[in-house]
Amino acid sequence: MQDYYAARAAEYDRIYAKPERQADFREMEAWLPGVLAGRHVLEVACGTGYWTQFYAAATAGVVALDGVVETLRIAAHRQPDAPVRWLQGDAYALPVADKAFDGAFAGFWWSHIPLGRIDAFLHGLHRTLKPGAQVVFIDNLFVPGSSTPIAEQDAEGNTWQLRPLADGSVHRVLKNFPSRDALLSAVEPHARISEYRAWQHFWALSYSLRT
Repeated sequence: MQDYYAARAAEYDRIYAKPERQADFREMEAWLPGVLAGRHVLEVACGTGYWTQFYAAATAGVVALDGVVETLRIAAHRQPDAPVRWLQGDAYALPVADKAFDGAFAGFWWSHIPLGRIDAFLHGLHRTLKPGAQVVFIDNLFVPGSSTPIAEQDAEGNTWQLRPLADGSVHRVLKNFPSRDALLSAVEPHARISEYRAWQHFWALSYSLRT
């Protein structure tokens, strides 16, 4: 996965130019800052910082983490004056202090978590958060004709896409499309209040961490 995103870094943001997704993007960009306003936020898998740019100014500060140096360089260049600390690290072994944040965000990361690792990821993320912290995930719905087709499904139910890059290489990428019920079920043991939102091409899950 890291090799794919390192190779894709320079063309990563082209996905945000898809015409049929523009209305959704504008609504999501307007919605996100209000959910995280005033909080110290840990962003996991920040990529090129595309989503960070829309909410960071509304927060008390952001630590934005990604495993790929190439995308972090683009992110830092995009927002040189933003209240953001860019950090390379592992989403499954977060290199931050316990209970250091009262907010968390991950955009288009949930779909790349193997089904068997979701609970472990959530426990690791929640370890970094204060009781009552606000957690927000956004990701793709599968929309025929807009989404890359599913090429494969494994025995655990994970689904995979074959993604071409401009250099002609093709990469096998894990991409799951969870249902609303699956998402709510995954966070229910941790969440005090949860909300699911859906646009035409995307979903958002937000919840308050149990105290």
